[in-house]
Amino acid sequence: MYGKSSTRAVLLLLGIQLTALWPIAAVEIYTARVLEAVNGTDVRLKCTFSSFAPVGDALTVTWNFRPRDGGHEQFVFYYHVDPFKPMSGRFKDRVVWDGNPERYDVSIILWKLQFDDNGTYTCQVKNPPDVDGLIGEIRLSVVQTVRFSEIYFLALAIGSACALMVIIVIAVVLFQHFRKKRWAERAHKVVEIKSKEEERLNQEKKVAVYLNDTD
Repeated sequence: MYGKSSTRAVLLLLGIQLTALWPIAAVEIYTARVLEAVNGTDVRLKCTFSSFAPVGDALTVTWNFRPRDGGHEQFVFYYHVDPFKPMSGRFKDRVVWDGNPERYDVSIILWKLQFDDNGTYTCQVKNPPDVDGLIGEIRLSVVQTVRFSEIYFLALAIGSACALMVIIVIAVVLFQHFRKKRWAERAHKVVEIKSKEEERLNQEKKVAVYLNDTD
């Protein structure tokens, strides 16, 4: 009896020491914080994390939603070994898993955005023994259309790139054309000079033959 008690005491002490030796760390969450998307489209809510402990089957991910106009927090998604979609509520059949825990990615995709999807989405990751840490947040704004400035700059960037490519192509084509034309002109001049030189030599030969015959 005494031997069993001693063994338990040693194991307990060893466990306490191992726990003390394990580095104290917290899960770090990384999100976009602020996100804007167009009504009716799909959006990827990106959430990544870092953890001192290796990722294993104990990893859990919880996504929740707080409406912008207030109200109770709502369940969005849960992951533990396998993804668990909501069986009811506003997000039923509208959210899918798009993460890869081995790459520290626990993102989800929200389908067919609605205006009442405006609000804050929270991403909580627990990777025992790392279970502490701040919860990641994404403030999503669902809009009718993308801001004009964003469209303008995007169109400007694409248009500028296309215009630059066209200018480069035209410049190369013109350069090749004028270079070929220049070489052709030079070749024509060389042929013309040779022809004139041959004609002059022929004339000199004729004159020389005529003088010889006259003598």
